[in-house]
Amino acid sequence: MPIEVILPKVDMDMATGKIAKWHVKEGDTVKKGALLFEIETDKASMEIDAGADGIIRNITAAEGAVVPVGVAIAYIYQEGEAATKPEIKASSVPVEKLQSVTLSEAKQFISSPVPGKSRGTPLAKRLARLAGLAIENVKGSGPSGRVVAADVELALNQPKQTVQGTSEFDVVPLDGMRRTIAQRLTLSKQTIPHFYLMATCDLTQLMDIRERLNAHAPRDVSKEAIWKLSINDFIIKAMALALQQVPNANVTWAETDIHRYRSSDVGVAVAVDGGLFTPVVRSAETKTLSQISTEMKDLATRARARKLQPLEYQGGTTAISNLGMYGIEGFSAIINPPHASILAVGAGIEAFVPVNKKPVLRTQMKCTLSCDHRAIDGAVGAQLLSAFRALIEEPALMLA
Repeated sequence: MPIEVILPKVDMDMATGKIAKWHVKEGDTVKKGALLFEIETDKASMEIDAGADGIIRNITAAEGAVVPVGVAIAYIYQEGEAATKPEIKASSVPVEKLQSVTLSEAKQFISSPVPGKSRGTPLAKRLARLAGLAIENVKGSGPSGRVVAADVELALNQPKQTVQGTSEFDVVPLDGMRRTIAQRLTLSKQTIPHFYLMATCDLTQLMDIRERLNAHAPRDVSKEAIWKLSINDFIIKAMALALQQVPNANVTWAETDIHRYRSSDVGVAVAVDGGLFTPVVRSAETKTLSQISTEMKDLATRARARKLQPLEYQGGTTAISNLGMYGIEGFSAIINPPHASILAVGAGIEAFVPVNKKPVLRTQMKCTLSCDHRAIDGAVGAQLLSAFRALIEEPALMLA
């Protein structure tokens, strides 16, 4: 029997994958472990290897095709084995795996729904939700007026009426990443009771220490600095140490209980074309500033190239979103589940502040901590932000 080459599940949230590139063609002989193809999900690109020696035949998905997880897209035959394509049963692909499949693609994998259970079939509801379409506004053609997938397709293809006098616009199709961001953050805002704490941190000493550390950074053979610390590196370290000081804030909500973590795994939002990733710096409290700086540069580079592994952006208890480089003075961020908090960081702004009743020019940074009130109470959140500010304003404590 030929061996199936299936589209694997490389991410716990993955329902479909796009065939980005084939590295073999029909009839090629491959060895176990050889690169077969690349897939793209809404979060990353992955290379998939051969699971056995043999000959590649019956490639069923071309480059650019979006395929549900678990579907066979090629077969590996042994030498001399008859190349007859095995039968693929549509019922073997469950509805849950079709989260990002287009309507026309979905029809070939889904059997007719059982009528009479609800206003719309499960697939129709899912497709309508992904498209941002209220299923109550879709006219149903199924039994008893039930909405089926074809009805949603028809509604989406109807020409949209334009109000007289409005400006022209371009329609930008939603890709998998944008859909996932929309779904997760909408769910976050609807289900997580956010509360917000704000503090202003004095950066004067931090900037002085940062300048001196960078000036004494070790050099490579070309006399280039091996590392260069950013303010964000200090922020990551300070947040990690603050979580160690306030362990009741180093938690996630798990519906039936609260998980309190021993290490400080801090996510850092990285803007990429079309969305963002939040790679996680693991056990950040144990790492030096230079280690955090080197690791973050690598994570950010691979995030922008969509080359992160799932374990590099999953998990953690908190995240940092820094928009200071855009000149934003302050903002509030939405918690990214499963995290229980997120710190929104603004730009360092020079301002005169009273010191011993005299105006002194200082660089200050506004920070807003968003907390999940199910897992973190107000006093605990306040302790966390206070510990963070103390470390930022006395950065030598991070070097102890």
